[in-house]
Amino acid sequence: MTIPIHRHSDLRICGHTTVVTGQDNVYANNLLVSVDQDPNTGGAGNLDASGTKKVYVNNKLVVNHSADPAAPDGSCPGGSHCGPSTAEGSPDVFVADS
Repeated sequence: MTIPIHRHSDLRICGHTTVVTGQDNVYANNLLVSVDQDPNTGGAGNLDASGTKKVYVNNKLVVNHSADPAAPDGSCPGGSHCGPSTAEGSPDVFVADS
């Protein structure tokens, strides 16, 4: 099964976007590839890539849009801000969960 890779500025279900802070040299479609614990533009909301068991960038697990979950962001409490998982990914770069 192919799943889109999640990247810098890709949307979260809460409307914020991902901010890649965990790596600075691996790209997909000219956007940095998101890795475990990257936050979002709402503050916090760190992504949890523990479901991606074998794909790493700079020794950190890659985030994909399966949708990978995230911790509450700075706008929680408030609906989807308390679990701002991924909402999109690359149109043509894919990564599996196993």
